[in-house]
Amino acid sequence: MAKKKKKNRPEPETLGLPAVGVESHAHMDLEEFDEDREAILDRARACGIKHIGNVFLGPDAYEANRSLFDNHPEIFFLLGVHPNDSASYVPSQIERMRDLFRSEPRLKAVGEIGLDYYWERVPHDVQKRAFAEQLELAKELKLPPVIHSRDAHDDAVAVLKECGFAGKPVLWHCFGSGPDFARELLDLGWTISIPGPVTYRKNDELREAATIIPLDRMVVESDCPFLSPEPWRGKRNHPALTGFTAAFIAELKGLPAETVWEETGKTATRFFGL
Repeated sequence: MAKKKKKNRPEPETLGLPAVGVESHAHMDLEEFDEDREAILDRARACGIKHIGNVFLGPDAYEANRSLFDNHPEIFFLLGVHPNDSASYVPSQIERMRDLFRSEPRLKAVGEIGLDYYWERVPHDVQKRAFAEQLELAKELKLPPVIHSRDAHDDAVAVLKECGFAGKPVLWHCFGSGPDFARELLDLGWTISIPGPVTYRKNDELREAATIIPLDRMVVESDCPFLSPEPWRGKRNHPALTGFTAAFIAELKGLPAETVWEETGKTATRFFGL
């Protein structure tokens, strides 16, 4: 039987991107990085990443893992109760998060929060309540929310509008839709985060959306360890691979990769107040 040919996968260092990029959404505290976290963070720096946003999925995760990044001032933090965890959400978590946000200047956004109807793990009304209460916290703290929405776009937008976020800073995490929905979010004044799947073959709707989103309303993300871009699809994702996402968007837009890298970095820096 013939041996399967090994896929040639260029390393992110070959992109030669300048040290101005922002990786807006990573889960570097998860156990998938326990064996090589420091090496992965060093590599991100070497591949042109100036800042990484690490997302803590709830106050327990933050309190347990925040110290992993004591020696990494380039990492800023996001904190929120994910919709798939909202079955265990109780109002006292808001009090805990309020205290954490007020005591930690590295916490720059409330997220990822929102609605997830794909997995159907939590009743929709429970998700909406947790989502709305965290949006009120974001409003109180004058911090932007970062939105997780899966198979729930209409309801997620409706809750955001009801909570007064039309025209206010909002980041739509892991955008995976087409140009019509992108235009709707842009019309509401929001910012859109493009993940690795924009590089996947046949993902035409997302590719078309990426071409119409202006760079001053776009950021890039890994969502690592998930959703690796080509040419690393199917392997563990990590922040340095975000460069391939930016380079692909640049190709779609007919721009140099360095331009997309720098401009999305500026957008993220402005959005998060870095």
